[in-house]
Amino acid sequence: MSEPTQEEVISIVSSIFDIREVTTTLEKMEFEVSDLDFKQKFVLLAQKLEVINLVCFINKSQGRLWVQISRLPPQRRGFKLIPKSWTPRILFAIVVAFVMIDGYYRTLGINSIIRIGDPFDFAILYTFSLVGILGVHEAGHIIAARIHKLRTSWPYFIPGIPVFGIPTFGALIQSRSLTINRDILFDVAIAGPIAGLVITIIVSFYGAYTSPVLDNDTIAGLSDLHLEKLNDSILMKVALIAYGKGGPNTEVIMSPILFAAWLGFLITFLNLLPAWQLDGGHMARAIFGQRIHQFATYGSVGVLFLLNYQMMAMFILIFSIRNMSARPLDDVSPLSKNRKLAYIGIIIIAILCAPLPDLIWPK
Repeated sequence: MSEPTQEEVISIVSSIFDIREVTTTLEKMEFEVSDLDFKQKFVLLAQKLEVINLVCFINKSQGRLWVQISRLPPQRRGFKLIPKSWTPRILFAIVVAFVMIDGYYRTLGINSIIRIGDPFDFAILYTFSLVGILGVHEAGHIIAARIHKLRTSWPYFIPGIPVFGIPTFGALIQSRSLTINRDILFDVAIAGPIAGLVITIIVSFYGAYTSPVLDNDTIAGLSDLHLEKLNDSILMKVALIAYGKGGPNTEVIMSPILFAAWLGFLITFLNLLPAWQLDGGHMARAIFGQRIHQFATYGSVGVLFLLNYQMMAMFILIFSIRNMSARPLDDVSPLSKNRKLAYIGIIIIAILCAPLPDLIWPK
């Protein structure tokens, strides 16, 4: 594709905006535009320019609107041992295998205390549950991106450490298009956690059903039994209460499926933190802007330290130093009112999914 001429660029911009002034240099072109209702017009312009390998930003200075257009940087192409399209497939297969192994040995461990079922059967259910939560989460992002005509990669599942840790560290997608405005940034960010949470809640109820309960006398009689207590979220407690479990003088032995739900709630909570480039960070950036988002990132790090998630806190802190937030092309238009109201619901969901210490739950 040949590089567009300045006349062609001017023609594209003038077909959408009323132009007052044009300034050109070797690196960029700037257009002063007079349109007050520029939000949707800028979306159309950005989409048209991206097709011809150009990127535009809109800025406001002294009451004047300026559209700045420049070339997209060339994509780097390095040597790869395997085709790029195979990478997410291979990672997915590895994660499925790791989750299966993890589920098998988790079931064996529980069966040594009280039999809950065949380890292989539970490994399959565990894999469907955990991979399903992560997959639906990423599918939510992809669907929202497609609605806004953004191109994305397939999900990249991140292998973890089965048996001795957690079998996967989640999944992510890469955007192959430019985020145009705050509305789009918010929509793509919110879609993943909401979609994943729906599946997590379903899994939590089935997980609570499959989890056995031991009374304290039985536990005391098992001298070699070591139970690791995990902080529960409010939504996890609701699932257990629905089956009359988690009462006084008893301990719930978490089945692999309930553990998948626990991880799902934890992943949802972490993603909704208004920090860095997490989903919640993108939402906070869209609502409050870069400055407040930076303070929210440091506040989120403090919350994680209080909840004893120091590794995640350090991870966010280190990586946020290099790249704090995603800046949309149109950082002038405010987020719509309905999306601001939706963020109140996001805060509530984050609290409901937070792994709260046991002292919050007196028995």
